[in-house]
Amino acid sequence: MNMEKKNSILVLEDNNENILEVYFEIQSLKNLFRQGWLKRGVEKKFCESVADHSFSTTMLAWLIADEYLPELDLSKVLKYSLLHEIGEIYAGDITPVDNVREAEKYKLELSAVIKVFSKIKYGDKYIKLWKEFENSDSKEAKFIKQIDRLEMALQAHFYEKKLDMNLHDFKNSAKSILKDKILKDLLQSLE
Repeated sequence: MNMEKKNSILVLEDNNENILEVYFEIQSLKNLFRQGWLKRGVEKKFCESVADHSFSTTMLAWLIADEYLPELDLSKVLKYSLLHEIGEIYAGDITPVDNVREAEKYKLELSAVIKVFSKIKYGDKYIKLWKEFENSDSKEAKFIKQIDRLEMALQAHFYEKKLDMNLHDFKNSAKSILKDKILKDLLQSLE
């Protein structure tokens, strides 16, 4: 009995170290600035990080889902929005101007997601959720893909007002992706 207890304590300690390692890897997104904004001239002191974007995307998704789309599984909405940028921990924030093919970007990000979550006991669950999101395998994943773009457009609007910049191309990009009328209307209400 005593040996069993010692073994379970060792497993718990190992798992604690792994959880903390995953946490600190995710925390690194606080120091990864969104490259699209930097490339357009937003100074680092004003530039959002990938973690900032993930938080804003999650809050926006939650507000909209609660207010307008009660048929969505809110748990999945929140999980997808929190996980959607995890691949950037090791792949970096790849933008359209980087000329990286979608298949290559997916491969790089999947590799990063596996590297992060394979350390923990239920890591496969997180990897599976990330794949579901990336492959748009549910209405919630499709919703978050649109919210991701809407949040980008809202951030562009914020920078336009705060920094007196012209970032209409970011808003136009979002307009071309948005399918849901509610999301289109929200973006339209900025103008």
